[in-house]
Parts: sequence; structure tokens; C-alpha cells
Amino acid sequence: MKRYTLLYILVAIGMATSAQTARTFKLFNSTDGESTLTCFLPENPSGRAVVACPGGGYSHLAMEHEGTDWAPFFNERGIAYFVLKYRMPNGDRNIPMSDAYQAIKTVRDSADSWHVNPYDVGIMGSSAGGHLASTVSTHAPWESRPDFTILFYPVISMDEKVTHKGSCVGFLGEGRYDKDLVRQYSNDKQVRCHVTPPAIILMANDDRVVPPVTNGVAYYTAMRNQGNECAMYIYPSGGHGFGFRSSYKYHDQMLNELSEWLKNLKSPATDAIRVACIGNSITEGHGIEMRSQLGYPARLQNVLGASYYVRNFGVSAHTLLNKGDRPYMKRQEWQFAQAFNPHIVILKLGTNDSKPQNWAYGKEFAYDLQQMIDTLKALPAKPIIYLATPIKAFENPYTINDTIIANEIIPIINKVAKKNKIQVIDLYDKVNSQDLLFKDGVHPNEKGVEQMAKIIADEIKKQN
Repeated sequence: MKRYTLLYILVAIGMATSAQTARTFKLFNSTDGESTLTCFLPENPSGRAVVACPGGGYSHLAMEHEGTDWAPFFNERGIAYFVLKYRMPNGDRNIPMSDAYQAIKTVRDSADSWHVNPYDVGIMGSSAGGHLASTVSTHAPWESRPDFTILFYPVISMDEKVTHKGSCVGFLGEGRYDKDLVRQYSNDKQVRCHVTPPAIILMANDDRVVPPVTNGVAYYTAMRNQGNECAMYIYPSGGHGFGFRSSYKYHDQMLNELSEWLKNLKSPATDAIRVACIGNSITEGHGIEMRSQLGYPARLQNVLGASYYVRNFGVSAHTLLNKGDRPYMKRQEWQFAQAFNPHIVILKLGTNDSKPQNWAYGKEFAYDLQQMIDTLKALPAKPIIYLATPIKAFENPYTINDTIIANEIIPIINKVAKKNKIQVIDLYDKVNSQDLLFKDGVHPNEKGVEQMAKIIADEIKKQN
């Protein structure tokens, strides 16, 4: 009797495991049919999705233990899982990059039919696949840029002296002798605040194929220095390429830690009201150590709650003026802010425009501001636009001129707002204490950004 009971339990477990995946199929991912996407859709979808890039030194692919073997792990957590068979570059980096870009775009384009949240699509990569995943995370256009990144013992650097030489040869070919190209695709050098997605990195200390310190640790360091969310786990041993192999000594621990990270990774609701925060260093969070979590847009998210999805598109030192020394409208963040298709925009620029070299073109400030407003008004979501004034500058360490801010820039903002029937959020008079600023007298400290978030949230809630 005990024998039959045990048999029944084993069959039941097998049925439960197979039931975690509701549907498996394969799609062509390139016009030549050489790149494919093997899709594993879960029985109980959470809305989250992961596209996996197996490794293989950009010469072959470890499709099982770094690819398809992971499907049950993700599907049992309600995560749609997709294994990318990308084409080998043979020195042409654009080949695997285009395959990865297309895979992310395909998942987002099919979000409704596959029960995927288009704002919760991540990428995973192992070894050279980790280089591809980190390349997508740092180089991709908005429609293909993932919302989170999972990296296993990743190749990050393209400097063959500190990384896996074969991956450099495969990805860059002769381009590996070009210092600018090496830097461009050494992805720890390409991490940027807010637009490089949160990441988790998992490696073994004794990896002698891809040195952890100059690759995975370097990526973590860059993420931390930029104030982005990132976790890193380095196991005592295991070498390189353990993937999903159950024989790996720390297999269960690794799965538990990855599972917890995924469980605690926040994802926006598909119907959330999208809020784009556009601005300079005050929006970016200059001086705030973990600005992706503690800057004013992050605090605005906390105040507004889960029915809103707030994104930070701030870039330090930039101007509204197109003839300024660093025009915001020439930045990728401006393109990303538009692609985000927000329902609400908080536009806060002008502080850096007060610098002498920039305000020399001050007569064009109203025109350039109107250009930004017209571009935003034309977006499909027809966003509500708020013009936030610059805050008071108590000091002048960056040649910022508070007199110009108060007497020239803010009056222009008010005039343009009136013309367009746009609400102005007065931060100049409401964030006006040196106690709310860092010692430079320009950038708000944690108390200051908290106050900014509350002021802005109050204005948003009045109209929504």
C-alpha cells in the first residue's frame, strides 16, 4: 500500500510541475529564421516576463542549462519565460544586439495575448549572454530596454586583458583594437542613472574564465555609483558556467536568493497613471546617494501610491535652452520621456539656464519652452503638463544666478504657462530654506526632496 501511495505522490508532483507551464511554442525572431524565441507561458501569469540569453563565448549557445532548463523555475512563479537563440556575431556586434532588441520588443508587443505586463519585462544572461543582456540594458532604445536585468557570471568588459578574450573576438572582431569601441561596449562604463534598469548579479568567487572583479563586480560598482538598484551574490566556489545545474553546490541557495529578489522587485500596474519627471540635477537627485530610491521622483511614487507609475528622466547640468552648453532636448532621456507616453509630466528646467554662458541666449527661453510643451502635447496620451519653477539658489558655486532665476526665468515660465493654460508648481517660494539644501546651496537634501515630492503630489491629486 505504501508503495502505491508513494507512486501516486510522485505522479501528482510530476503533474503539478508540468501544469506550471500552460503553453510552449517557438517563434522566428529574425527574417532569416536563424534567431528564434522559445516561449514558456505560465499557467497562472503574474504579468512578469524574462527573456534569457544563454552564454557560449559568442561562438555557440548553452541552450539547456543556461536557457530552457530555467523554464519551470520562472513559470511556477507566474513569470513568462522566453529563451533567445541569438545569431553569432562573428565580429558584427549588431547581429546579436538586433536579435535581443527584437525579442524584448516582441514580448512587449504581444503583452495582451501572452498576459504580460509591458512595464515588467526583464532580460537574463549568462557569461557572454550576460554581456548581451547588459548591452541591451545600457544601449537599447526605449521599446527594447528591459525593466530589470539578471546576470549570471557575466562578461561585462570588452577589454580582453581583463575579461574573456573569446567573447571580445566574437563580439567586436577587429574592433577590439579600437579603444573607443572597447569602452562603448564595456558596459560598466555605460551605466547611467535611472535609465539602466535594476539588476541582480550572481557569480562564483573562483571563476577563472570571466574574472568577477573586472566584470560582474565592476557592473555592480557602476550601478551603485549611479544610485541605481542592484544586488550582487558571490558564492565561495563553483567556477564558471554552473547555470541551472542541480549539481552546483549552492544551487538551492542561489534559487532562493533569486526568488526573493524577484519577489521584492516592484512592478507597476498595467493601468497605472504614468508620470514623467523631466529636469536637471535636482530631478536626477544630485547629492542623494541612492537617488533611484530616495530622489524626489522616487518619493513622489511613494506618496502617490500604486495607481501611479513615476519615472525619473532628470539629467544633471542640462538646460532647457537649445543653445545652452548642455541642451536637454538633445539627450536620449528626452526621447525616452516621450516614448514613455506619460499621462502627467512634471517639467522642471531653468536653473542651469541662468549661468552666464547660457543666459546669453535667454531671449530664446520662451520659444524653447513652447517647443517642449508642443512636443509633449502631441503625445498619444495627451499628458497633463505641470511647469515647476526652479528652487531658490542660496549660493553660487556653479555660476548659477538666482537673480536671473527669480526676475527673468520664472516670469517667462509663468507667462508661457498662462498662454498654454498650464498649472505652475511654485517650488521657488516653497523650497526656500537652506536647511532643505546641501551645503552647495543649490541642490535639495533628503528633507528638501521629500518636501518637493509632497508639494508636487498635492498638485497632481487636485486634478486626478
